[in-house]
Amino acid sequence: MGRGVKVAVIGGVFAVMVGGAGYGAYNVVSALDDGGGSGSSEAKSGPPSGDEVEETTEKFFTAWEKGDATTAASYTNNASIAGTLLTAYADEAHITGVEITPGTAAGTAVPFTVKAKVSYEGTTKPLTYKSKLTVVRGESSGRALVDWEPSVVHPDLKDGDTLVTAESATPQIQAVDRDGAVLTKEKYPSLGPVLAKLREKYGDKAGGTPGVELAVRHTVGDAPDTPLLTLTEGEPGKLKTTLSASVQAAAEKGVKRYGESSVVAVKPSTGEVLAVANNRADGFNAAFQGTVAPGSTMKIITAAMLIDNGVTSMNGPAPCPETATWQSQTFHNITTMKPNMSATLANTFMRSCNTGFIKLIDEKPLTDSSLTEEAQERFGLGQNNWQTGITSFDGKVPAVSGPDRAANAIGQGQVQMNPLNMASVTATAITGDFRQPYLVPFDLDDRKPATAKGLPQGTVDQLKQMMRLTATQGTAVNAMSGLGGDIGAKTGSAEVDGQTTSNSWFTGFRDDVAAAAMTEEGGHGGDAAGPIVADVLRVGG
Repeated sequence: MGRGVKVAVIGGVFAVMVGGAGYGAYNVVSALDDGGGSGSSEAKSGPPSGDEVEETTEKFFTAWEKGDATTAASYTNNASIAGTLLTAYADEAHITGVEITPGTAAGTAVPFTVKAKVSYEGTTKPLTYKSKLTVVRGESSGRALVDWEPSVVHPDLKDGDTLVTAESATPQIQAVDRDGAVLTKEKYPSLGPVLAKLREKYGDKAGGTPGVELAVRHTVGDAPDTPLLTLTEGEPGKLKTTLSASVQAAAEKGVKRYGESSVVAVKPSTGEVLAVANNRADGFNAAFQGTVAPGSTMKIITAAMLIDNGVTSMNGPAPCPETATWQSQTFHNITTMKPNMSATLANTFMRSCNTGFIKLIDEKPLTDSSLTEEAQERFGLGQNNWQTGITSFDGKVPAVSGPDRAANAIGQGQVQMNPLNMASVTATAITGDFRQPYLVPFDLDDRKPATAKGLPQGTVDQLKQMMRLTATQGTAVNAMSGLGGDIGAKTGSAEVDGQTTSNSWFTGFRDDVAAAAMTEEGGHGGDAAGPIVADVLRVGG
């Protein structure tokens, strides 16, 4: 952000050495500077009393208000790191006139409100925010001390972050959709991280001029600065995106159905991304960067592999037994699925029979690498060369032997995808052409789109018809109910270690819109992720 601005890094090697705040960390810190005190044989033990909590926070707040970083830091259990950040608070962030009002303590936790002002080159703006701290007892000194976390200073600060007020490194952007409608994080909240990335990458190409901001600078990872307060408005540059405001609004509403959900919509005829939305507590853009098993939505690629290699066809045999064993591992279907030994591939696909696919993957000429080749050469996946305009993961379908070869075929094992990938898979399946998804025009920065040879027309015809059957007669019928036009879908669920329920997956199309969603809640794809996709297709299709 700033030009020639000194950055105070909070964390770094020293932070790694001492760890986070807390009792264990204080032993190391106290050995170096004792947090401002010293241990003794008469040191107190046990949780701090109410009086101690009040006294410690009062002294800490008073020193902070005075701008005495060293004294304030001495009332924490990590005086060296705290002192660096509190010093930067005044020197680099230019925050003065601090007034802190504590709230009612809940045990050793104390909420508080900060009112201050930020001044830079003759411009001053008020700053108000809420934070909280916890008082703990230093093990070696027995003193009641503020348990140090960067979030004490500001709730948006994490390890490795600092506050800086300066002229921004990149001008602000006014992102607009395909029809010129302005896109803001206030109106489309989950676009916040996307717009920040677009600004970071294209702010200097969009024709704007920089302003002055108070921002969180992230020195760990590649996250762009997080603006907190604008002191001087720059001139935003206009950046046209491929997004559709109406489809984005539907996506934002859709992901609110379930926590930890993500969805992407693309235009199959062009590869343009029409919407990207996430409902996640961590703010991670899982829609573009997620790396999780896609479950049975993977059967689109597996079915294409079977057809392209002449193993079977839409109306050819794909028996669905109760179980199937591949190299010592036994695979099952959902408990309510009845075996059908005379099933066609279309029937096995629309019912999402795992065993039907497992039974076919050892047929000649298939090898351990056949699924990988299909994914890479036909669907453009797994080669780390997509140029969407922001950071994205391109899918992973590794060539493997043993039980994971079978597991990969049904979207488990070592396969990794995200909604962007699966929306693209659906787009390729129904058009035959791989058109790499993108958010901003390629000529904006001379990016080169990834390419793949796509699918034979005969394969496309069969895949599209099987997806239609799934949407109208199979596992996706409830979710897709009520949608007009040319529709198709595929459901999926994926078991992920440590989760109490399966991830829910769903991908579908309606006319010239394809969408895919994933949620960590809800189990089967048609039950949770399905309605999210339907919300998007209802508006976009």
